[in-house]
Parts: sequence; C-alpha cells; structure tokens
Amino acid sequence: MQVDFYQLAGTPMEAVVPQLAAKVLESGERLLIVAEDETLRALLDNALWTREPASFLPHGGADDRPELQPILLAESVEPKNGARFTMLADGIWRDAALDADRVFYLFDTDRLDEARTAWRSLSAHDDVEPRYWKQDNGRWRQGP
Repeated sequence: MQVDFYQLAGTPMEAVVPQLAAKVLESGERLLIVAEDETLRALLDNALWTREPASFLPHGGADDRPELQPILLAESVEPKNGARFTMLADGIWRDAALDADRVFYLFDTDRLDEARTAWRSLSAHDDVEPRYWKQDNGRWRQGP
C-alpha cells in the first residue's frame, strides 16, 4: 500500500483537498476524507462545493447516506462509502488508515514532528511505500 505525505507549505488545506480529491475521482476511486474537527470538515465541505465552480465534486457527510457518496467527509477512519483511498486532512496520523489501498496524509509545520514519527514507523513496514510530496512553484513534486 502507498502512503503519500503532503507537507502544506503556505497552501491552505481547503485548496489542496479539492485538487487531490478531483484526481481520485478521475481515477474512478472513492475517497474518505478524515478530519476530527467539525469546523474543518465544514470548511472542506464548502471547498468541495465552491473551489472550482465548473467542477463540483460530489460528496457528503456521515448523515448524508454515506454509502452513496463518492467522497465522504467523516470524523473517523470508517470508509462507509466503500472507499479504498483515505485522506487524513487534519494532520493527525491514524494507523487505522493502513487498511486502505492508498493514504494521503496532509500536514503543516505544526504537525511536522508527528509526520516524521509516522514516516519512520511506516518505513519499517515491508508492505508500505511512504512517499513525500512538496510544493515547487505551486506544483507538487515528489521529494527525497
């Protein structure tokens, strides 16, 4: 399985999540977006509606018939929409995400130590491929 570490450096979460979510949907996959904080989930909900006016991303929350949602916003790692891709959007690493086929772990400088700890732990797993992504002139590039 693959874990993609995305260090947010100046780009707000509400801009990054719709970009990545759109790519997941384009690939034909479903996505679970996890954020414990209700305020962050509301911000991401709004971003998925309005970030790109011409490209609404179909999504819903745990109370919106989750099994039907291509993108599900939730407070815990329970893919009630059948998603095999999980995005940890609040910077908190959760080992339960390792049940997915692919994990997007988004974090900022406030969570850098936690991300480093997760990287070291995941690097010890034979069946996990951690990859690090950083921004370079507004584009995401895989780092060392």
